[in-house]
Amino acid sequence: MPHPPLDPVAFYRCFSQRVQASRDRVKRPLTLTEKILLAHIHRAGLPRDFAAAPSADANLADGEYVDLYPDRVALQDVTGQMVLLQLLSTNRRRAAVPCSLHCDHLIAARRGAGPDLRGARRRHKEVYDFLTAACQKYGITFWQPGSGIIHQVVLERTAFPGALIIGTDSHTPNAGGLSALAIGVGGGDAVDVLAGGAFNLAWPKGIGVRLTGRLQGWSSPKDIILKLMGVLGVRGGTGCVVEFFGPGCANLSATGRATITNMGAEHGATTSVFPYDAAAAAYLYATDRKAVADAADTCAADLRADDAVLQEPDRYYDRVIHLDLDTLQPHIAGPHSPDKTRPIKQLKEEVRRERYPDKLSVALIGSCTNSSYEDLGRAAHVAKQAAARGLKSKVPLYVTPGSAGVRQTAKQAGYIRALEAIGATVLANACGPCIGQWHRADPGANGPNSILSSYNRNFPGRNDGQRHTLSFLASPEVVTAMALFGRLSANPLTDTLTAPDGATVHLSPPQAEALPKRGLRLSTAGHVDPPRDGTNIQVVIQPDSDRLAPLKPFPPRDGKDFHGLPVLLKAVGKCTTDHISPAGAWLRYRGHLDKIADNTYLGAVNAFTPKPGTGVDVTQPSSPPQLLSTLARDYKAKGMGWLVVGDTNFGEGSSREHAAMQPRHLGCCAIIARGFARIHEANLKKHGVLPLIFDDAADYDRVQALDRVDVPELAELAPDKPVDVILRHTDGTHERIVCRHTLSDQQIQWFRAGSSLNFLTRWENDTAKSPSMS
Repeated sequence: MPHPPLDPVAFYRCFSQRVQASRDRVKRPLTLTEKILLAHIHRAGLPRDFAAAPSADANLADGEYVDLYPDRVALQDVTGQMVLLQLLSTNRRRAAVPCSLHCDHLIAARRGAGPDLRGARRRHKEVYDFLTAACQKYGITFWQPGSGIIHQVVLERTAFPGALIIGTDSHTPNAGGLSALAIGVGGGDAVDVLAGGAFNLAWPKGIGVRLTGRLQGWSSPKDIILKLMGVLGVRGGTGCVVEFFGPGCANLSATGRATITNMGAEHGATTSVFPYDAAAAAYLYATDRKAVADAADTCAADLRADDAVLQEPDRYYDRVIHLDLDTLQPHIAGPHSPDKTRPIKQLKEEVRRERYPDKLSVALIGSCTNSSYEDLGRAAHVAKQAAARGLKSKVPLYVTPGSAGVRQTAKQAGYIRALEAIGATVLANACGPCIGQWHRADPGANGPNSILSSYNRNFPGRNDGQRHTLSFLASPEVVTAMALFGRLSANPLTDTLTAPDGATVHLSPPQAEALPKRGLRLSTAGHVDPPRDGTNIQVVIQPDSDRLAPLKPFPPRDGKDFHGLPVLLKAVGKCTTDHISPAGAWLRYRGHLDKIADNTYLGAVNAFTPKPGTGVDVTQPSSPPQLLSTLARDYKAKGMGWLVVGDTNFGEGSSREHAAMQPRHLGCCAIIARGFARIHEANLKKHGVLPLIFDDAADYDRVQALDRVDVPELAELAPDKPVDVILRHTDGTHERIVCRHTLSDQQIQWFRAGSSLNFLTRWENDTAKSPSMS
């Protein structure tokens, strides 16, 4: 049966009761983050409904693992394939919690919305059919291609204040704009929850961001997060939840807040969240959820930090950052990293100094970060000014609405027409170029060139697959204005344009309403509810398919120590999940583990070879470098495990669990890094790869190309216990280095079982045999 709809009155009554119980037990005021987490703590053996599960008895230490019981799970079509393939390996007949799957990643940008959508349905029919059947079988709501980008649709339809949501996409925190605690996870975490288990999370630290003032002129919510990126960097939020508070919050719309929480993934935060207030309630009303708003209003004080926290934030947050919106300037980030930010007025000199290509080749508006009704309205206001003076975009301009509802409402308001009037091409309601689904045909792509977008990430090759493209990030209105100038060095705040009649045109600051007066035109088109009983639905995978393949369990660890492991890769600098498992054209193979494993570490820069994605064969060191995936397969065929050495923040970026599953499939035993991004480290644990951290970061430099590595005493592996690693050099010498790890007792059991899925299915089988646990 499908899950019953949310009863907001019951939810918020229970929520308030549990918040008060938590406050009584910890005997101090609570942040909003603590309230939501404590309200969702799950204890084994107790009833799992929201009303019955108790709160914590005491304060939890940073890094201590807790089991949480989320309210919802959200999947997208690319990561969702592997989730459903894993779910098929369990004994579940129905998803244990409400879940939705959104088809937004496989639609490639080519010519425009209509042709691109028709082409995607034709090219990916096999995958869409599989997803449809699996969703019907497990009681999962299915959103067809064209319905919208997962995070915009979740915000419009299913997110609600105080909720705990997990999603198999790193930008799941988008729902934090509506006061939900929404956390991006790997597929293994989603499978655990869908199969009836808990979500295992290290208790986060808290970063409080106090906002004062009001955005002025060209400044936008995008500039708040770009400014914060400059403060925190790409790993400053790791292990933390970023919680916004202060009088400035009231001056931001729910979708503006979602832009900020969405991009919190770029500074590594577990998630980000805003308090519930009138702006959040207004969004609920505009999206036809009056009952939720009315119920949330009854416990509004529990949907923000306690007053004592707000009065003395330094006592309750691990770090407090103050941002004055009155003085915030429009920012631009890039190239190559979202934390390389500066006010727009400083970019002209930097373009000259760094010799960035000044001529813009393409401008893009949209992505899950900036494709709301308000975003399109502010961009359209700039476009209307230009069109009224006969001006056109000097570069190709692509626009992506966030959902069918946003598109329909924006069209009715004249926003789409205004953007098309300056030459914009409106793409399908999908991710498109933001994730590399872009068949770029313009000549600028053939060499070093600059593009500007309102997206969230700008790693080399992220958008068009070309590492020589320099990608910059800004707000939708700034992107629109810069497209009119055609230059990266332009400053639309001060520079002027020349109209066809020779007149000088100065663009005025953009203005747009946050929400349409009659609400968003939400449509049920593309929305497919599952049947009441999907038990008899067959999920068919063709044996000769190169798109889908049933999963075989990873072998359990044999209990032996790791001995003589070659170093497949010593990653230099930034090694994101885009480097480990590139997207773009490879997305078509996300349901076929062996096929997509051919791209493993394809973009990684190896200290031992001049060309990215290649490595040295330690068994034949004089032979030419090989593709890392080929080399890994060769090692595996010879019965050799191998390991990878990483730099700081290893695996930052997307939540894609393929970046862990592919190395595991090809024989990876361990990864030793100076530090890990949260989701990638969690994914490695889920799939039986041992993630170790250099206790002394300088030991990274000791690793040589032809080393063989031992990890002894694995039987002694225990939480908080250091792990010795031995580097055996070719000259016969060896060095012992010390590593640490963040594995809990349960995660060590996953490692020994070969994966968390092996552990889960074994637990399910044991449960089925034991009447006392059923």
